[in-house]
Amino acid sequence: MWALSAASWAQSAAMPAASGVSTAAPGARTTAMVATASLSAGDTAWMLMASALVLLMSLPGLALFYAGMVRKKNILSTLTQVLAICAVVTLTWLACGYSLAFMPGNGWIGSLASVNLASVRFDKAAQLVSVHSLAPTVPEAVFVMFQMTFALITPALIVGAFAERIRFSALLWFMLLWSLLVYAPVAHWVWAPDGWLLQLGALDFAGGTVVHINAGVAGLVAAYMVGPRVGFGRVALMPANLSYTMIGACLLWVGWMGFNGGSAGAADSRAAMAVLVTQIAAATAALSWMVAEWVVRRTPTLLGLCSGVLAGLVAVTPASGFVSPDSAALIGLIAGLGCYWGATGLKRLLRVDDSLDVFGVHGVGGLIGALLTGVLADATIGGVQGDVGIQALAAGATVIYSATVTALLLWLVKVVVGLRVTERQEQDGLDLSQHGERIE
Repeated sequence: MWALSAASWAQSAAMPAASGVSTAAPGARTTAMVATASLSAGDTAWMLMASALVLLMSLPGLALFYAGMVRKKNILSTLTQVLAICAVVTLTWLACGYSLAFMPGNGWIGSLASVNLASVRFDKAAQLVSVHSLAPTVPEAVFVMFQMTFALITPALIVGAFAERIRFSALLWFMLLWSLLVYAPVAHWVWAPDGWLLQLGALDFAGGTVVHINAGVAGLVAAYMVGPRVGFGRVALMPANLSYTMIGACLLWVGWMGFNGGSAGAADSRAAMAVLVTQIAAATAALSWMVAEWVVRRTPTLLGLCSGVLAGLVAVTPASGFVSPDSAALIGLIAGLGCYWGATGLKRLLRVDDSLDVFGVHGVGGLIGALLTGVLADATIGGVQGDVGIQALAAGATVIYSATVTALLLWLVKVVVGLRVTERQEQDGLDLSQHGERIE
């Protein structure tokens, strides 16, 4: 997302953050009070807008995208799950998630130096406001909010892997724990100034590793541990309303401009390039998925186009602040084809009921994007060269950690409250069995 280009907080507070390898010493001061007049109104306005755009991706973007792909009897429960996750993770971020992810600690985890957002301050009378060293031209409250929207959507992505069969209480406990024990540490590794992967030179501009590989792998593990839906592989489990999915995909596409463009941390030329390459990759991937589906199945589908858009957006995310428009088109082309295979051929090989293709799109797309960032990163745009070996190490470490801790958390939740609904409840639908509501 951002990385310090200065060796100390005193230096970094006087200049905009720049992506690249941090040279800040572990444990260096991360927040400070500065005069409000020293902030950039343009940067602040853009980052506020970007925060709203990323929140739009979850609510209602992702919620509608998923709701359209489940059966009618599970539409309301899917919407409820995404909404509830956003509420729960907002409070975990307040309690200690932000501190664990972005306060100085060690290479593996932050500290509890800002529990309940204690570092976030504003003194109107003295005209002083706190700022974070990774975004020194905007109030820390803006940085906290922007990062929170990433923390919200990442666990919400996992919902698609076990759609239509998870107990609501199990979902809440799992997401609460996952946001603190998986998302926050990985975010610290990759984005915090003292994170061990950032120190090695791993590049992840807006979340290919932290968000998409992380959630994709967790989704795959969850799909295995929760088990397949009743009738999976024997009866057609048809989506209820693909118009919802198309609306959700379009909201995600629009919101992604804040996701990637906002990760520049400023209203500048790099943000503009990130927005442009995001659009190009999404469009190219949509068409490459469509062509692949047309050739293989003889029919281009709306679901395929929507999935292709997501594939391109996912894959360009880690690269968006480092690559040219031509490279973005190449990323989109490869992502569309690769994620189509991930959601079809690979899914059959894995023999898993990843209901809404969380791993096929986010896991595979995130891996494609992370590795291609190492190949295509342009130093004239991002100021750094890519290293495929480092990118592979970052992706591999995230895969291993996310899979292991996700499995442990799901096992714990299964022991305490149980993971999935009964077969009768599943047949009745989660709308009715979990929430007492249904669409007539």
